[in-house]
Amino acid sequence: MEIDEPEQATDSAAVTLEPPRIRRLDESVVNRIAAGEVIQRPASAVKELVENSLDAGATSISVVVKDGGLKLIQVSDNGHGIRYEDLPILCERHTTSKLSAYEDLQTIKSMGFRGEALASMTYVGHVTVTTITEGQLHGYRVSYRDGVMEHEPRPCAAVRGTQIMVENLFYNMIARRKTLQNSSDDYPKIIDLISRFAVQNISVSFSCRKHGANRADVHTVAACSRLDAIRTVYGVSVARDLMEITTSDDNPARSIFKMDGFISNANYVAKKTTMILFINDRLVECTALKRAIEVVYSATLPKASKPFIYMSISLPSEHVDVNIHPTKREVSLLNQESLVETIQTAVESKLMNSNTSRTFQTQAVNSSVYTSQTSHISAKKDPQNSAFSSGTKSQKVPVHKMVRTDARDPFGRLHAYWQDGPASQHEKKSDLASVRNAVRLRRNPKESADLTSIHELLSDIDSSVHSGLLDIVKNGTYVGLADEVFALLQHNTHLYLMNVVSVSKELMYQQAIRRFSHFNAIQLSEPAPLQELLMIALKEEDVESMDDENDDLKQKIAEMNTELLKQKAEMLDELFCIHIDQEGNLTRLPVILDQHTPDMDYVPEFLLSLG
Repeated sequence: MEIDEPEQATDSAAVTLEPPRIRRLDESVVNRIAAGEVIQRPASAVKELVENSLDAGATSISVVVKDGGLKLIQVSDNGHGIRYEDLPILCERHTTSKLSAYEDLQTIKSMGFRGEALASMTYVGHVTVTTITEGQLHGYRVSYRDGVMEHEPRPCAAVRGTQIMVENLFYNMIARRKTLQNSSDDYPKIIDLISRFAVQNISVSFSCRKHGANRADVHTVAACSRLDAIRTVYGVSVARDLMEITTSDDNPARSIFKMDGFISNANYVAKKTTMILFINDRLVECTALKRAIEVVYSATLPKASKPFIYMSISLPSEHVDVNIHPTKREVSLLNQESLVETIQTAVESKLMNSNTSRTFQTQAVNSSVYTSQTSHISAKKDPQNSAFSSGTKSQKVPVHKMVRTDARDPFGRLHAYWQDGPASQHEKKSDLASVRNAVRLRRNPKESADLTSIHELLSDIDSSVHSGLLDIVKNGTYVGLADEVFALLQHNTHLYLMNVVSVSKELMYQQAIRRFSHFNAIQLSEPAPLQELLMIALKEEDVESMDDENDDLKQKIAEMNTELLKQKAEMLDELFCIHIDQEGNLTRLPVILDQHTPDMDYVPEFLLSLG
């Protein structure tokens, strides 16, 4: 017995280590697995059906969606239709009219080629096809499930083309259906998809609406130009800030391609990048190209702004491998690195040359500060215009803290800090303000620059002065702050509320114009490296991100901005008294307002905006 026990243990171990048997999966299981790869969500099905319609030569495509595509997807077109004799094999896997041999993939121009899309839909949904070809008196309707017809094609009334309905998508994939229950997520994806196709295919009219809705969320007609299509789909506000861009390369050693499109200029502001990319008329994504363009824009656009990009790239068919992704979302390009670099250089050059068309928020002199006595400055005798009647709670202040100051005291007058220009020799002022003016004029014998544009701006300032409001600010008495935005100002027998934020911005603006190219300087105790300051600003913008790739992107942006500021160092020093040495260190900043020291915590953000 003692000898037999080890033998039994050995036998049981041998049984345990026996490799599992390999079994051939049932064909229905194989097909359902494959269908889950091709049709990942309702938007995937819409993309496949719209591409089929475009391959069929349609000039009008209509999409109707219910519950984000889970209950119903209906795509109708006016293409050439489907032959009656082809209907029995229409939804079988790997049946297609696009190619017959593997070599055809090298020159394929149609969007579909595998013959998997319709078959996949029949394995995860209920598909009904209605079609009619030219010359037929009536059409045919047939339903499919699991790749085969449920019944013989039935004659029916039909309009030219094909209509495909996919109902109850993912009815047999419980986990997938539960993750897609929120229809508010998928319908916007479908709208975005149709919008992209509408921009590329300007000779085709598109419409997309929810089932039961009277109005389409996307509706386009055949447009005269690409820009008209963008204007129709994305709006005038996007189209007006776009620039046309073209580039090409015909050097076989690098790459052979031609690209045309539209990119946003420096005036465009958005929180998310919109990139519409078509390669050989195929809607795809290219992460490398998108990231390369974002690097250029990040160093050019204002803080937190993202670009709008539309590009259509044409390459020889043999230079594109379209068969690398289940949903054909990506393609592989020959000499992709060279192509991306060429396009990135073209975008950078276009943006650098677009500075002449850049616009900024205009600042209406004085009127922005004092739009009217009822906007920024409200008389207290009118309780309806008072800030205290706007619903803001005011804290009760003890009587001994209610301080009034003398209007003759320059510390109580805001206008003591407002420069109207050199004082007249005939005017005699004995207050502190006149002393400050004299000291400043000795420092800066010439307050304004000898530039026509600066004199025009100064003339605009002087001509826009409102005498009544100027008198209130000049001779009024500062009482105290009402809250974080408004201050109390007394003039004669009236008490006014003044928007301190707006007044301060206007004051700084006018001071900068008057001292243009003649600023005093704040000397930094130690030179501050530009690149480190820019990295601080970029990290503050994106505090939540911990991605190493984002750090590399920030480093590139900081380097590009540093080089740009070093190139412009002479101009910045001469006109704005911003001194940057040859090593790329910040050493001096301008004094905009005497006796005011700016908050140095905002220097990194200031430099990033300057870049």
